[in-house]
Amino acid sequence: MTIAAHPLVARARRIADELLAPAAERVDQEGVPAGHIEAVKSSGLLGVGAPVAYGGSAAPAAVVRRTAEILAGACCSTWFVQTQHHTPVLTLAKSQGPVRERLLGPLSRGELLSGVAYAQLRAHPRTPVRVTRERGGWRFAGTVPWYTGWGLNDVMLLAGVTDTDEALFAFTEAREQAGLRASPPMRLAALTASRTVSLELTGLWLPDEAVALRMPHPRWAAADRPKTLNTSPAVFGIAEAALALLDEDTAAPLRARLSEIRGRAYALADLPVPHGHPEERLAVRAEAYEMLRTATTAAVVAGGGRAMSLASPAQRLAREALFLLVQGQTAESRRAHLDALTAGPS
Repeated sequence: MTIAAHPLVARARRIADELLAPAAERVDQEGVPAGHIEAVKSSGLLGVGAPVAYGGSAAPAAVVRRTAEILAGACCSTWFVQTQHHTPVLTLAKSQGPVRERLLGPLSRGELLSGVAYAQLRAHPRTPVRVTRERGGWRFAGTVPWYTGWGLNDVMLLAGVTDTDEALFAFTEAREQAGLRASPPMRLAALTASRTVSLELTGLWLPDEAVALRMPHPRWAAADRPKTLNTSPAVFGIAEAALALLDEDTAAPLRARLSEIRGRAYALADLPVPHGHPEERLAVRAEAYEMLRTATTAAVVAGGGRAMSLASPAQRLAREALFLLVQGQTAESRRAHLDALTAGPS
């Protein structure tokens, strides 16, 4: 079976063409509606990488990437809300605690949508969220600077650092509760629609049964690093959408360059050693960003003055491209990208 013929890819394409893309400019201004999330939930896409035994599809990496490209290219805000869900699913799949049996099935089947609150772990040795042991559970205190999908997610995977320098992940309901308060939704240059807030944790207590993962922070960081080295499929999805706004004579050479970069990026992502070739991964990531900038700029240029209208997909795609420049950014990836930008033509 080809990737294009895979049932999940077909479902992603149908949702993108019939629901997401036609409403993308309105959603960009008004917010991701619950109907978009319900459509993704019922499609099986939330279980694309989840274990079959729990109702997921355990699809190949190529299928996972292609569905992400399609959703991001159609409505990046909807893609960004649902993409948070896949980390909790993979975390539970590797967990041995009781929370696995409680949540892995509903998350894999799309009955529940999960968000994530763990990017602050990448600020280590700073610890924006501290976790302390207390009466058969754990108490969280500090600030989560970014949390996406507030009001859309059912549960969240929350992380902090313990007094013994462990990374600890636990699930809780994605709602205000004792010890957890959300800010008003952030006004952002792009993806305001994703309902992103910050979270203030003033002693939120979660029981041991809610813990999905606990390991030394250096070990967690080593496993997390490949995620920030590889190019996000959303980069290619938005670039594809931008090129679709151009005439074929303009788009064809750009599409060929995009395909070549995508091939190299995914070949690196599929290497059996996830930490291998870090400099090459970051270099290709920077190339992909440059290709994304070229594609979205071309769409704006082709659109002329009309591209400045908020009703124009070209300006939306250009702003979404700006967002992807910093999404998942670390000090290492930032330095590599800046070095590529200042190196000039080779």
